[in-house]
Amino acid sequence: MAGSGIENGVGDAIQHGGNLARARALFPQAPEPWIDLSTGINPHSYPHSPIPGNVFARLPEPASLDSLKTVAANAYGAPSAAHIAGGPGTQILLPIVAGLVDGRKAAVLSPTYAEHARAAKMAGFDVTETDDVDRLTEADLAVIVNPNNPTGRIVQKEEIIALAARMRAKGGMLIVDEAFMDVSDGTSVTGIAGDGGLLVLRSFGKFYGMAGLRIGFAISRPDIVRQIEERLGPWAISGPALHVAGEALSDYRWQVEMRQRLGREAAELELLLRGAGIGVFGGTSLFCLVRDPRAQSLFRHLGERGIITRRFDERPDDLRIGLPDEDGWARLGDALKAF
Repeated sequence: MAGSGIENGVGDAIQHGGNLARARALFPQAPEPWIDLSTGINPHSYPHSPIPGNVFARLPEPASLDSLKTVAANAYGAPSAAHIAGGPGTQILLPIVAGLVDGRKAAVLSPTYAEHARAAKMAGFDVTETDDVDRLTEADLAVIVNPNNPTGRIVQKEEIIALAARMRAKGGMLIVDEAFMDVSDGTSVTGIAGDGGLLVLRSFGKFYGMAGLRIGFAISRPDIVRQIEERLGPWAISGPALHVAGEALSDYRWQVEMRQRLGREAAELELLLRGAGIGVFGGTSLFCLVRDPRAQSLFRHLGERGIITRRFDERPDDLRIGLPDEDGWARLGDALKAF
């Protein structure tokens, strides 16, 4: 899922990364091709096998979805396939999940991905954004993005388990968005998602570098999963997406090697930024968060050179910078040296 942005109303779309048309409008003289560092998506897509032609011609078989849910349960450490609902991206799941929770108060651990607050408002909640984990228990619906986007903050597993227990005791729900958890081993809470009071979201596209495929998962108690699936209806995931995701989630060797590669590249990105005298505040293995009074100047400097990053109008000192692909490192390095 992308970074937070400005909300003009409950139903208004929020600005996110990945909008090259907007980048071209802002910097019409910038050289092409653009280097898009605004999304936090792995630049190295999973090398899936050729997609059989018949999956485009036929509706997806229910057995194919069942198979993917089994593979996803193993990959994410969920209790079973019955604890997983699959949909066309976690973005679609947000308002569905919020609509399953009774109550009027929602609290989001912030600053973070702004769509959680918007989805809760669309579901009729009064939303509070807070940086205090303890305040989340005051709400009926609580949201933590872990690791956080865009700061990289990690709430420890034990703290989340305790918070989920408190939400369960009061009949509330804790949503933990683990969109970037694939690069942060050891803190996922998918294994206890069946205990109640907790729902975990997992995004496929970030780590596997295939955001355009649109796949996401909700992990919770089987009765909650059934309600989500009823609202999604049949064929929520396309046949081509089922084929690719099934392979990728089963490929443990690729996952291990990619985590190591992304860790090295994130360290290289941070080294480049610090070498240019730019303050790095946080991040994950898929992006760095710059917190610097010159962030807006850096955004323009890079944009004029065909490199788009993610800025935040409500936090002008912040800039999120993702990893370039193989062809982008030299251009990024030259641009930072010239800053």
